[in-house]
Amino acid sequence: MKIAFFSTKTYDQTFMNQVNEEFGHEISYFDTGLSPSTAVLAQDHEAVCIFVNDQGNEETLKALKDQGVKLLALRSAGFNHVDIAKAEELGIKIVRVPAYSPYAVAEHALAMILTLNRKTHLAYSRVRDGNFSLERLTGFDLRGKTVGVIGTGAIGQVFAHIMMGVGCRVVAYDPRPNEELKQHVDFVGLPELFGQSDIISLHCPLTKETHYIINEEAIKQMKNSVMLINTSRGGLVDTKAVIKGLKDQRIGYFGLDVYEQEENIFFEDLSGAIIQDDMITRLMTFPNALITSHQAFFTQEAMTSIAETTLQNIRDFEEGKDLENEVVHSDK
Repeated sequence: MKIAFFSTKTYDQTFMNQVNEEFGHEISYFDTGLSPSTAVLAQDHEAVCIFVNDQGNEETLKALKDQGVKLLALRSAGFNHVDIAKAEELGIKIVRVPAYSPYAVAEHALAMILTLNRKTHLAYSRVRDGNFSLERLTGFDLRGKTVGVIGTGAIGQVFAHIMMGVGCRVVAYDPRPNEELKQHVDFVGLPELFGQSDIISLHCPLTKETHYIINEEAIKQMKNSVMLINTSRGGLVDTKAVIKGLKDQRIGYFGLDVYEQEENIFFEDLSGAIIQDDMITRLMTFPNALITSHQAFFTQEAMTSIAETTLQNIRDFEEGKDLENEVVHSDK
């Protein structure tokens, strides 16, 4: 099947090409993102594959339909960037990668916690400059601390077990509690989670209900000097409220792997440019904020799994099989 891949980097092509040796699809790679103006690149392709910052809005979908595209394959779990109802109306099927490596994201969240706590990023820079002082590098034992997990799907479940493994008490919030985790953690309401947790980690999808689940009112309910970690979706966090929380020292540590306005920033080398986003540049000034550029998923195992599931989804569509990983409007 002829597939147009948008927003591809060299690593995307490497893993897709390796896995595609088994599938034999005809792939065209484009480094540009998908938008109404770039949809023309999909001409003569039956399927289009996109990533998290590509545009799947009504205008883009209509343009893809005009190019003869019948399938939109998401190489991600989230699908909040696609107008599912419009895709159904246009007769474009949507498939996704619901799970790849929950361990990759959960372990990255742990890495951010340890880095912020023990200030290894600051210590590394100091030692490189010949500064071996321990001043202002004090951390705390994780053992005995309370960790709040918001969202207990596959990633949240793995993360909860990791934190229990280092001796933390875990509380969780989820409208549909994970049955396995019920045996190990206390499920509580959001206000209770905010009030009890020393560390809060987000592992829920971005929906109308979860948009800005971390806002100014939520921050007021948290412990002073709370640690907040987001490896899920940028829109879960009101960045302006977090900046205020950092300035007021209500938030003691902030780890961000996803950002609500990351579309034109993350995955790009902007080292020689003036970044025009005032919120991200303000966050970068805080010594107790750690920013990574949407890399929590980025392991060899996860990339291989994403490629396998994506190409299998496309093969199933090509062969007229039931689409195990189809996204329909009722999923929104």
